[in-house]
This record gives sequence, C-alpha cells and structure tokens, in this order.
Amino acid sequence: MGRGERDHADHLAVEAMRRRFDTIDIRGTVVIGEGERDEAPMLYIGEKVGGGWKTGDERSPKVDIAVDPLEGTNLCATGAPDALAVIAMAMEGEFLNAPDTYMEKIAVGPDCRGVIDLRESWTWNLERIAKAKNKDIRDLTTIILERDRHNDLIAEVRQAGARIRLIGDGDVAGAIMTVKEDSGIDVLMGTGGAPEGVISAAALRCVGGDMQARLKWRSEEERARGIKMGVCGDDKIYQLNELAKGDVLFSATGVTKGLFLDGVTYFGGGCKTQSIVMRSQSGTVRIINSTHRFKPMNS
Repeated sequence: MGRGERDHADHLAVEAMRRRFDTIDIRGTVVIGEGERDEAPMLYIGEKVGGGWKTGDERSPKVDIAVDPLEGTNLCATGAPDALAVIAMAMEGEFLNAPDTYMEKIAVGPDCRGVIDLRESWTWNLERIAKAKNKDIRDLTTIILERDRHNDLIAEVRQAGARIRLIGDGDVAGAIMTVKEDSGIDVLMGTGGAPEGVISAAALRCVGGDMQARLKWRSEEERARGIKMGVCGDDKIYQLNELAKGDVLFSATGVTKGLFLDGVTYFGGGCKTQSIVMRSQSGTVRIINSTHRFKPMNS
C-alpha cells in the first residue's frame, strides 16, 4: 500500500487468491475476471479454480466466480481509501458472462428498489430517488467516478441540485455504499467496468438493493467478443436479476481504510483485517474482524 506499484500489488493479490482457492472444496470457473487467458497471471475468464478440480471429486459443487483480487489498484498504490479484495460466487450459469468492457450503471439501496430506469435521464432518476427517500433532491448524494467521460453527467446532476462525491476508482465500493445507511451515499451513476458491474450486482442482490446496467463497447473487437460470449445487443438494459441470479454469495475485505470497510492494519507479528460476507438467500450480512498472526502462537 502506498508504494506506487499498482501492477505489483495486483499480482500479489492474484497469487494469494489463487492459493486460497486451492484449499476450497469447489469446482469453480472464473466468469468475471481481470481479462482473457493470455493476460495471465491475472485470474482470467475461463480459469478453473478450487480444490475440487485437483482431486477430481465430482461431489464438489460447480460454481461460477466473479472476482477482483484488488478492486482499486490505484487506490492501493497511492494509499487512497476504499481499495478492496472482492469475490462473488453463484451456482453454474447464474452470472452474466460479461466481457472486459465498459458498463453504464445506476445502483441504489432497498428503499429505491423498482424506481430507477436507465432509459430515462439522470435528472428523472434523481427526482424518483428523492421521492422514494422522502428527501429534497438537494439532499441526495450521488457517487460518480471522476472521469472526463462523466463531464456531462456531473453537470446534469449539479444542475438538478444534487450533491456529488467524486471517486478516483472503486465503483464496487461505491455501489455497496448505497445500501450502507451511514455512508451518506444515495445512488451510484455513470460508466465503469462491466466486471465490476456484475460484482456490484451480486452484492446488491444480497441486501435487497437495485441496479440497472447497459454495456458500452469501446471497440468493434469488444462487441464481437461480447456477442461470442452470448450477451445481448447494444441497447439491452440489464436488470439486477439478469446480472446476478440464484443464490449468491459475496465477500469483500478492506485493503485500505474507507467508508465501506476498515483496511489492513499491522502490529508486531501480525495484522488485522475487516471483511463483509453476505448471502442473498437468507439476507444475512456478517462483518468479520480478524486477527492474523504471521507465526502461530505455539510455534
């Protein structure tokens, strides 16, 4: 953290996560990862992970995995808040198999479920969200990635009267903040990565939030790859249950301290971490504070 080495930090996160997958009795397939097979050592789309593949035990459940070993590599490299290690799992075929392209998104908490519509303007959505929350639109806070492509969006939100929190990276954390009551965030808007969109959808499924998304191709090559992977056309609006369906598990661990989770802190001989684990079927949300010792006490 804070050493300016984003690629090295990402590499270490990937290798650590790979080793840990080998200890879990699953036959997992990465359907949302950091790229294609030729981009290894990343956890690539189509990679097989989990101890079940190694043992050949057909009783090990087949699961699809959406993963971002270090969500917010720039955040980690610069010591900025809200870098996370993120995993989501579902049974085989339950995640949208999205290519590594852009995705336009709007995400909200449970109190705004069913009121958003990505086919309408951002202002229309802000008005609907304010009404659902029984707020004045001036009291809404929107979280948006600080990118040049969002200049018009930012101008429209400000013209509508809502407040904005601009973030440099990490729109998974941004989406989840919409369901965290003390975050002060009401809605995430804008265009980010499609893989992060599916991971965000998995988290929102677990806590009753809502999200809509639309793929935004950056090239004809990306569009062709998406069609090959079976995704729909350019104007398709994906609902939350189309992005992540079935029984979904989501877990995130804080890397750097943020509004969502505390980061890793070190003490002599070990460290402390904070994680969140959520399940859609039961709606259970667990916050896990862990102490890790680099050497066992009895060694």
